[in-house]
Amino acid sequence: MNSETRTCRNCQAQFLIETDDFSFYEKIKVPPPTWCPECRFRRRIIWRNERKLFRGKSALSGQNLFTLFPPEAGYILYKNDEWRGGYAPLAYGQDVDFSRPFLTQLFELDKKVPKPAGSAARMVNSEYSDNASDLKNCYLLFNSNFTEDSAYGNGVDRCRACFDNSHIQDCERCYHSFWLTKCYETHFSSRCEDCTNMWFSKDCRGCSNCFGCVNLRAQKYCVFNKQYSKEEYQQKLKALNLSSWKNLQEAGAKAKEFWLRFPNKFMQGVHNVNVSGEFITHSKNVRDSYLIRASENLRYVQYSQVPSSKDCYDSSLIGCNAEQLYESAVCGWGASNIKFCWECWDSAANMEYCLYCNTSSDLFGCAGVQKKQYCILNKQYEKNEYEKMRTKIIEHMNKMPYIVKSQIPSSKSQTSPNDQNSKYETREIAYTYGEFFPPEFSPFAYTHTISPDHFPLSKDEAQALGFRWINANPTEYQTTKNAADIPDAIENLLDDVLKEILKCATCGRAYRIIEPELQFLKQLGVPAPRSCVDCRHNDRISQRNRAVFYDRKCMCEGTHSASPARPAGGRESQIAYHKNTAAHFHGNFPCSNTFQTSYSPEQPEIIYCEQCYQTEVA
Repeated sequence: MNSETRTCRNCQAQFLIETDDFSFYEKIKVPPPTWCPECRFRRRIIWRNERKLFRGKSALSGQNLFTLFPPEAGYILYKNDEWRGGYAPLAYGQDVDFSRPFLTQLFELDKKVPKPAGSAARMVNSEYSDNASDLKNCYLLFNSNFTEDSAYGNGVDRCRACFDNSHIQDCERCYHSFWLTKCYETHFSSRCEDCTNMWFSKDCRGCSNCFGCVNLRAQKYCVFNKQYSKEEYQQKLKALNLSSWKNLQEAGAKAKEFWLRFPNKFMQGVHNVNVSGEFITHSKNVRDSYLIRASENLRYVQYSQVPSSKDCYDSSLIGCNAEQLYESAVCGWGASNIKFCWECWDSAANMEYCLYCNTSSDLFGCAGVQKKQYCILNKQYEKNEYEKMRTKIIEHMNKMPYIVKSQIPSSKSQTSPNDQNSKYETREIAYTYGEFFPPEFSPFAYTHTISPDHFPLSKDEAQALGFRWINANPTEYQTTKNAADIPDAIENLLDDVLKEILKCATCGRAYRIIEPELQFLKQLGVPAPRSCVDCRHNDRISQRNRAVFYDRKCMCEGTHSASPARPAGGRESQIAYHKNTAAHFHGNFPCSNTFQTSYSPEQPEIIYCEQCYQTEVA
């Protein structure tokens, strides 16, 4: 089919379906999407609680447990090992009632079938981590795999002895950094690869022993991009006295101001072929995607960070070796041909509209099924009967869809700004075959999910879209010490701090320092954090642009950059042109290259196209 422009059934915006897209939909035998890519992404990630843990009890043994599900989800919970062998999923099987919408029946079933408290496998001494696998001696790590002796982070894969990091792989002894690959002792740094002993550095490759540097390649003993001898570098680093909290904060602020003087590539990623999106590396034929590592043939995919997935569309948070996933969330780990599913993994195959099913195949509309085949609503069928029923249910879903009433901004609000009733108008949206699950069925409130990271909404805005809203709970613990009262220097911090419940200097919530963390900080020679785990997480991912893309023009003017936007709350001194260091292909005239980028025009960074950027960092 030729490319077509269609209107989003949810937000009414126009979106394009291209010829290659139609070919993929035909290949996996699904109807083309009726929602635009952004609305499809929003709908999936309301099903992802990455880092929030709640207290609960096992319905089987009565034992206390930590769970990803809040009490208001109304789920029957088992401990993970109990769930894997403690119940018979087909005992909940039921016939299809063709007088009611199929999705209504599926979610009634889902409330009856026990859920595992979390999503973790093969964990050793890591009971406070979740959405993870193969962790050893880890604490509060999420969305992480094959890591040991580490704490506080998300997207930490194949790492050792790393604390307070986000989206790092194959790293060791790194602290408070973002998007590192194959780094050792790289701290307070961002987007570095193959680096060692780095401090407050950004976009460096193959560097070692540098401080406050940006866009360097194969350099060492540099401070703010200026070359020094080994002895001079060591003297300057010692003079900074980073063991002091005051000095550390001043050094970080100075480094981030320095970073703004240098160009950024329009898209973050290396070793790619034919890709578009953001934070994509070692991938091929990946378009309009986000946070992707070592994958192939993806489009509209987010968070595929454990290699190597391929041939997937419109899926979020997919695990290693996933193939032909479509409109699914938190699926993978050897799974194939998974459509409209949530939390289906471990060699799952040929599933549609399933929740928490694994090691099974040929399931339609099942919940919690393990090691089974040819089931519908958890009822066993023969192969031929299953295939006939599947066809009949799809026809039924199209004739009697599940109806959701959604509110969208009203055109009347333009003329009646003070009329609260005119702000939104109600629209009915039909969930026919081919749509992912409605947001109202998610067990998570908007505030529990990763949605605010990408689509910040007010309470009214979130609820208008059908998302639940729950305010953050006050601290469960009585704090014993203000973080601001911690000694300024790490050498003056005694082991008694391990007994304290600290009050976050940023948000006031409780946190603590664990023994492995204190040992690491003392070995590294940096002061203990003054903010809680959540505030530190927010600080790290503030370096991560959202998965929203803009059409922009290269900011290279020829001999220098165009003027960047002023940073929010920034000083006039933070606004600076970049003076180019080499002749560019377009001479002294402005570069005409355009591109899609996650950097909004309001951001203060200088953005160059691939050619101009590579000329400056070569």
